[in-house]
Amino acid sequence: MADLRLPTNPIVRPDKDRFLNEENPFEAMMSRFDRAAELLDLEPGIYKVLRSPEKEITVSIPVLMDNGEVEVFTGIRVLHNTSRGPAKGGIRFDMNVSLDEVKALAAWMTWKCAVVNIPFGGAKGGVICDPLKMSVGELERVTRRYTSGIISTLGPDSDVPAPDVNTNERVMAWLMDTYSMHVGHTVNAVTTGKPVEMGGSLGRREATGRGVMFTATQALEHLKMDVKGATVAVQGFGNVGSIGAQLLAEQGCKVVAISDRTGGWHNPKGIDVADAIAYVRKNKTLDGYGKGDVITNEQLLELPVDVLVPAALENVITTKNAKNIKAKIICEGANGPTTAAADTILDEKGIFVVPDILANAGGVTVSYFEWVQNRGGYYWDEETVNDRLRKIMVESFASVLKISQQHKVNMRTAAYMVAISRVATVHRLRGIYA
Repeated sequence: MADLRLPTNPIVRPDKDRFLNEENPFEAMMSRFDRAAELLDLEPGIYKVLRSPEKEITVSIPVLMDNGEVEVFTGIRVLHNTSRGPAKGGIRFDMNVSLDEVKALAAWMTWKCAVVNIPFGGAKGGVICDPLKMSVGELERVTRRYTSGIISTLGPDSDVPAPDVNTNERVMAWLMDTYSMHVGHTVNAVTTGKPVEMGGSLGRREATGRGVMFTATQALEHLKMDVKGATVAVQGFGNVGSIGAQLLAEQGCKVVAISDRTGGWHNPKGIDVADAIAYVRKNKTLDGYGKGDVITNEQLLELPVDVLVPAALENVITTKNAKNIKAKIICEGANGPTTAAADTILDEKGIFVVPDILANAGGVTVSYFEWVQNRGGYYWDEETVNDRLRKIMVESFASVLKISQQHKVNMRTAAYMVAISRVATVHRLRGIYA
């Protein structure tokens, strides 16, 4: 790991201590970045480089809809930092996509890749649309036109997208095919999260939830709490939350509450996670599940459990409800579920937070494995993927915990310190091209 004993230099931050909007994701990311940079005594020049995205791309996406009319959508791609390797980050299709959100998520990807020490930089992308109201054909046309609009940045050595909110393996297949048609030959390493038949990695779909399980159990062991019988509440029963819940249950934890956008269910005796997953597979949501007491998503967050896994949306733990959180551990399966302003409240309550850039880094880690397999043309079995993921997640947790204890800071600040130090070290070694 890079040496954290860096030279002392003043950093000029005209917006230091600014906090205009608690729920603005870019401001939240920058406030945490500023805190870690200050503790690292980061040089002013490196600070300026790391706080500024390398590229911000906005494209218009004209699409012929099924009804014969043309709609124009807006697509965004932000490359935050590529000093350690190709940009890596998902693409989401959602009406709430904004430049501020994408910039924050791209920066989070830079820190996430660095904290688990894989050779990628950070990127993120999105299209402002409502995929639930679009046909498969319309989604394909949006994907292909968006891909062609940002194709100058894409490539196995430059920018490697992945699925995110409302995108999936099929969308990545369309993206890979569009890129391949442009360059004249098949390039499966241009994206990750693909179907296995097209070079996707075994274990990729479960990777983020598996990473949550690894870090949550590491936190329990660090706090000398028994994994077997530890109570768990999971907000968000999509891919990450449901798999994380299932794997924690397999480790002996008792999952007592789950929820999705339709609401939640609480059963102090424990929920059969496999049964709940089967119900959602058949019925699409948890609505009507009935195996427990009905609770809201907000009530789930405030249950007295050992481990709380917010695996749904951003900004669900804020200054409005942080004081009511009773969990001993929060393991962040989602990106940005806790606002920066809420961090202080959780610290004061003594809650051990495994931050998103560590807890949910399993997905990007196995995306890295997929990229490596594509580049080498040699594919691993699922046991090998999972073993290598466990090793990286456990070692990364230990690295962050060590800095947390050395500098007497919380795990989030420590994770940022580890990540920023690694990226800054590479910038010093590479120098400034002029």
